[in-house]
Amino acid sequence: MRVTVYGLWHLGSVTAACLAEGGHEVIGLDPQPQTVANLVANKPPVDEPGLAALIAQQQSAGRLRFTSHAAEAIPSAEVIWVCFDTPVDENDRADVAWVRDRLDDIAAYLQPGQLVLISSQVPVGFGLQLATAWRNRGVRVACSPENLRLGQALNCFRAPDRIVIGCDPPDRAQLTQLLAPFGGERVWMSVASAEMTKHAVNAFLATSVAFINELARLCEVVGADAKEVERGLKSEQRIGPRAYLSPGAAFAGGTLARDIGFLLELAERYHRPAPLFRGVWDSNECQKRWLREQLAGVSSGSTVAVLGLTYKPGTDTLRRSSSVELCRWLLSRGVKVRAHDPAIHQPTPELEGVELAASAVDALRGADLGVVATPWPQYQELTPAQLQQVMNQPRLIDPTHFLAAGFAHHPAIVYVAAGRAAA
Repeated sequence: MRVTVYGLWHLGSVTAACLAEGGHEVIGLDPQPQTVANLVANKPPVDEPGLAALIAQQQSAGRLRFTSHAAEAIPSAEVIWVCFDTPVDENDRADVAWVRDRLDDIAAYLQPGQLVLISSQVPVGFGLQLATAWRNRGVRVACSPENLRLGQALNCFRAPDRIVIGCDPPDRAQLTQLLAPFGGERVWMSVASAEMTKHAVNAFLATSVAFINELARLCEVVGADAKEVERGLKSEQRIGPRAYLSPGAAFAGGTLARDIGFLLELAERYHRPAPLFRGVWDSNECQKRWLREQLAGVSSGSTVAVLGLTYKPGTDTLRRSSSVELCRWLLSRGVKVRAHDPAIHQPTPELEGVELAASAVDALRGADLGVVATPWPQYQELTPAQLQQVMNQPRLIDPTHFLAAGFAHHPAIVYVAAGRAAA
């Protein structure tokens, strides 16, 4: 099948490479020539394990190519798969108009009978509006919400638990053919229901995060351990071991917050009460202050070691990274910040003022306090003896309990984690 993947950041580059691997004839289209040039050189925009090699393999096989010219990519496609990452501002408001503008950019090249499949994060109703606007062009619109995870994206695409697909019944056969090389249950529904499902999943996960963090704040003052409470929750069969319940940082990155925001906007527009979603938002805002509250006593001139800078382990993206926000906040208070991240080796504009260390131990050397900001597996190799040897004071803040096994009960280490009473 001839497929054009439109929008080539993380979602789009993974989608294009995996579709080509599945045997389709794929053109990746992006309005940014530099993004395209990098992909032609097998350099994806985000460091995703295995992605660069897969892109190189599929370009060599002749099943994948890239362009910034819509006239070259759109008219011949049977399916146009829209994969832009919807921009989000600093207040987690999604710029849906930007996605719509990118679609308007290709409208003149669309051909009757083409299917436009939307995976960008858009509010419910977007697909209907687009289908209505493009009806005279003879173009159909479907929706399959993205379901990738940074660091595990290739496996998520190749073998998902399930794929939610919103479309009109006549389009099921074509979408079945498109997705035939990949695993997972097909969950068919209307376009609006698929859009709402994405909101619902992320809102449910956001509610779970806010719930356990709010509970953790109470655990801290009554002497309970939120990690032990987590085990108790997950042993309840009506909740289960895979529940999204682990005390730690507020949800960040825009994905969960974006969908809570979409639902709050819908509630306001249609005058429907939404106290639960408002409460989730407010509770998460409160949790965002937890780490800064633990650092409130750090004086100007002190040195804080920040372990991990990327949005999450397994990637090199700093976009929407709460760790980067923490570094800026510390610097604004006159604190010296020395940081380490396995994926960040050169200074970037986002890290202006931050000293990059060659290793975690080097970051901790001479520090008055350490913060585990991104839970890279490499940091589990740290030992209490190393902290005692190199730090001015062996103090560690670990919001998600990532290093609890080695540090939580060590008598010489001051160890602080969310939901754990201070020693």
